[in-house]
Order: sequence, then structure tokens, then C-alpha cells
Amino acid sequence: MKPEARSLRSRSALSQLTELARLLRLATATIKRDLRSSDVGQILACAIIGALTGGIVDFLRRIVELLHKTNFHLRGNLMLSMGIDIDRLSIAIVPAAGGLLLGLLAMAARRYGAGDIVDPVEANALYGGRMSLRDSIRLTTATVISNGAGASLGMEAGYSQLGAGLYSRIGQYLRLRRTDQRMFVTAGAAAAIAAAFNAPLAGAFYGFELILGNYTINALAPVAVAAVSATLVQRALAPPEPWFAVVGHVHLDTQSYLLFGLMGILAAALAIAAMTSVTWSERLLRQAKVPDWMRPAIGGLVLSGIALYFPQVLGSGHGAIQYHFEIGWALVPLLALLAAKLIAAAVSVGSGFRGGLFSSSLFLGCLFGAAFAAAVTLLMPELARERTAFMLVGMGSVAAAIVGAPLTMVFLVLEATGDFPVTVGVVVGVVVASTIVRLTFGFSFSTWRFHQRGLGIRGAHDIGWITDLTVNRLMRSDPKVVAGDMSVDMLRRRYPPGSVKRVYVTDGDGKYAGSLDMAKVHDPALDNEARTATVEALATAPDIFLLPGENVRAALTRFEQNETESLPVLSSRSEREIVGYMTEAYGLRRYTQELERRRSAELGERDLFSIGPLPKG
Repeated sequence: MKPEARSLRSRSALSQLTELARLLRLATATIKRDLRSSDVGQILACAIIGALTGGIVDFLRRIVELLHKTNFHLRGNLMLSMGIDIDRLSIAIVPAAGGLLLGLLAMAARRYGAGDIVDPVEANALYGGRMSLRDSIRLTTATVISNGAGASLGMEAGYSQLGAGLYSRIGQYLRLRRTDQRMFVTAGAAAAIAAAFNAPLAGAFYGFELILGNYTINALAPVAVAAVSATLVQRALAPPEPWFAVVGHVHLDTQSYLLFGLMGILAAALAIAAMTSVTWSERLLRQAKVPDWMRPAIGGLVLSGIALYFPQVLGSGHGAIQYHFEIGWALVPLLALLAAKLIAAAVSVGSGFRGGLFSSSLFLGCLFGAAFAAAVTLLMPELARERTAFMLVGMGSVAAAIVGAPLTMVFLVLEATGDFPVTVGVVVGVVVASTIVRLTFGFSFSTWRFHQRGLGIRGAHDIGWITDLTVNRLMRSDPKVVAGDMSVDMLRRRYPPGSVKRVYVTDGDGKYAGSLDMAKVHDPALDNEARTATVEALATAPDIFLLPGENVRAALTRFEQNETESLPVLSSRSEREIVGYMTEAYGLRRYTQELERRRSAELGERDLFSIGPLPKG
């Protein structure tokens, strides 16, 4: 072939490749544009990604099981939390070794500039559903290491983080709107939990209650489809095994429902103790001046010491739940194991192991229910046949109070048992426990952790937009400013009665020195000293002001605390130059308008009912 012909053919092939690349870019842009505005397209996307999430969850579960069998020399189908025939040398070594590895990896990540990881609740509350997939993979890896080392936590945090992170990354690629992005994050977490527990209803409501913060018709289909798709794939990859199985019908007497209410009260106390104990363990390690990278190893040593006597505290508690349904322990051993699991879970979280309290709270509730049944049976032996019901109510009540997702726990029990009367009993305990925790403690475990970090997040409601509604946007830039050395008489002549309500005073350096209510300036009681008195001498509240970068909620709080109708806006705390002023009435009006506009836009006026109250000013 002649060189000219080869050159012509090469140019032709290059032209074809260029055209193909252009067509692919055009198709990608079209798909992104259509998905951004298509509800059906987003539902299909959630189904496809949900299937992928189900496969990922099953893969991670198998890795953790392999780590347990390898690290603790488990035989056959035994699970770590069953506490049966576990190598005692492994119990003494593995948790501390895993903690040391985790600490070193965390130290290396910080050295290379890795920042804080944003979880799904925080992402939906503050960042419009934007999460880092890389950070999510990092957290999931740390969760696998923690769980493989026997930490007394579950994998749910890793599952939901990775699922939500995957959905969030795809949503960002598609440039979804803020509302749809938050819905995608919800679908990702729901798919992960549904696959982890083989419970699509529980997974979907986990997303609604904990990740999104409300139930809406426009989010129902994507979230539900994601949960079902993930569950079906997980079932196809592995035999469907519920977390616990109840054989036969559970008999209940009417008086049992009163006992379930009592269980709810005690479960609330146990849940509060579990959440606050995490803070206590963190505080003890800080007071002991233990380096950050060493804390997981120290926590591993403590965990090993507990597990040598109570090996069932290792792991999430998955296998131990079914074990206790089948084998009835006496009251004292149950109480001892309950205390040991509570301490082990608190130490695991407080020392820096990664994981969630979802499954651990279920195991705590299982032990609590079994102990309650054992105590009641001593007084009323005829209730011995209802032991299973007490355990189910204990599981739902404690887990709902800790996790903050009451309907999720109700549906989890319903999907596992298919027993409606028992589910009604679980509802009684869940409602009592959740209500008491909400009214007395005010936090679930996730929001309690946010509170400890100084984040004002009470739930997954989208409050990130508040940071955009700043004082700088709401203030007026025409404040009435007067020099502090001006006489009161001159001020009266400059601003006659009724012309202005308030003026702001500056000192000799031009810095804010306080404000003056003009109604008081024109008070006849000042007539005698009006010629000699200076404005600065009468000025009040020099330390009460707003800054341009503060958000509307902080501004409204300042108004309420100081019982004033307007406040000056200063350039900064150091310069104290008056750049404007803001009124409470305008701030409230803009806040309310924005709140209603966003609520209407997000819910499409189709909100079924809300999990919690809207943010207050």
C-alpha cells in the first residue's frame, strides 16, 4: 500500500474515532439531562445501583465472615458472637492487633491530608446530599478491619456509608438537584441496610426515618425500589437468612401489653446509658493522654479482657441473637452479659473502632428482653411461654431508642416473624422507649455524636441552606451612624421625633460604641443636659451586634436573647466598622419565606407526614 493511501486511511480512522467520541459525549450529556428531569429515569437508576449495592454488601459480608474464621479459628458454621469454641489466644491478641492496625492507618490518612468523613445523615442535613465516595470507601475499609478484629460493633455503618456514597457520587455526576441528590443518598443507605438484614421494608424505612427525615411520595418509589432491588440480589447470591427466626406462633395475654409498656420505660434508660457510656469512654482515654493512634489498640486490650469471660461480646451480635432465642439463660448470667456487651460496645466506639450500633443495639435489646422475661417468670410462671415475645419487644425498643428509627425496628420484627400480634406488642415498647428518649435525652446515637462534635444537627432535615441565608444578604446598608462626641441637642436637631427609630454610635476611631433608641433621646427628662451630654455617654450595648457571615438562625437567636428589634452589622470583631443593620421582622419574614419555599419545592406539596419538626428560628 502506498504511503499516501495509508495516510488517508489513518486520517479516516482518526476522523471516525473523533466522531464516535463526539457522539458518546452527546449521548452522555443527553442521558444526564434526561435523568436530571425524569422521575422514571431516576427510579430505574436507583434500581440498577441498588442491585450493585446488594452485591457489594454480600461481598463485604463474606469478607468479614472469612476474617472471623481466620482470625478466631471458628469451626463450621459457627459465628463469632455465638462465643462457642473461640480460640482464647486469638481473643487475647486479635482485637488489640486490629486496633493497632486501624490506628496506624488513621494516622497515615491524616498525614496525607485526609479530612473528616461526612456520613449520610450529615450529608443530607448540611451538604445537600453531597458525599465523597473515596472517603466512604475509606470508612468502609476501616469498618471491615474493625469488625474483622472482633470489635463489638456491626457493619451497618460501613454498608450504609458505601451505599450512600455510591449513590451520591452518581447523583453528582448526573448533576441532580439538591432534593433529588438527598433522595439518592437515602436510597443508597436504604439499599445497603435492606441487603444487610434481608429486610426491604426495614431498609426503606431506615432511609426515610434516619437519612431523609420524612416520608414523601416522590421519594417513596426510588427508595423502595432500591431496597427491594438490593435485597433480591443479596438473596440470589446467598441463601436468604433472617437475622433471627421465630418458630411457631407466639401466644400473648392482654396483661403482657402492660408489661411491654414497662419494658419501653426500662429500654429508654438502657439506651441512654449506652449512648452516654460512649462519651465516658472517650473522655477517659483523653484524660489518660493516650495518643490518637494508640486508642484503638488500648480499646482492643480492654475488649479482649471482657471477651475472655464473655466471648459473646465480640462482633455485632448477629449469631448471638439466634443463639439466645434457642437457649434460655438464667437471669444473673443474662444481666452480666448485658452489662459486658454494653461496656464492650462503648469501649469499641469510644476508642476509635469503626462500626455502628444498629446490630449491637438489637443484641442489647435481645439480652434485655430475655432478662426481663426471666425476672417476670419468677413472679408469674405462666408467662414463661411468652419469653420470645419479650425478647422481640426488648430488641425493638432498645434498638429504636438508640438508632432513632422506631418504624424501622417494627418492620424488622414484622419481616422476621410475620406475627402481627407480636408486632403490635413491639409497637407498644418502641413508642414508649422512643418517646421517653426524645423528651428526656433528646438525641439518637447519630445525633448525639453530632452534638458531641459541636454540630447542631437534630436529624436529617435539610438545614444546609441556612448557611447561605446570611446576615450580609439580609441587612440594610444605610444605617444612621453618628459620632460619639456629638451632643444630644445636635442629635435631636438632626433627627426630629418620628424620623428614625435607632442610631448607631462610633467612637473617635470610627469603631462601633453602642446604639441609641431615638425615643429615649427625645425624652423631656433629658432637656436639662441635652447641650452638655454626649451621644457616646448615652449609648448602650456596645458588645451586641451581628457579623456579615452569620446565618439567619444565629441572627434570630441574637434578637431573641437581647429583646431588641434591630442590631448593627459590623465588618469584624476587631475592626468594628458599622457596615449595615438588620431588623428582626425582616429576618423572620425572609426565613419563613425561604423555609416554605424549600419545603414546597422538596415535597411538591405531597408530604405524607414528617418525622420531626421543621427547624425553628
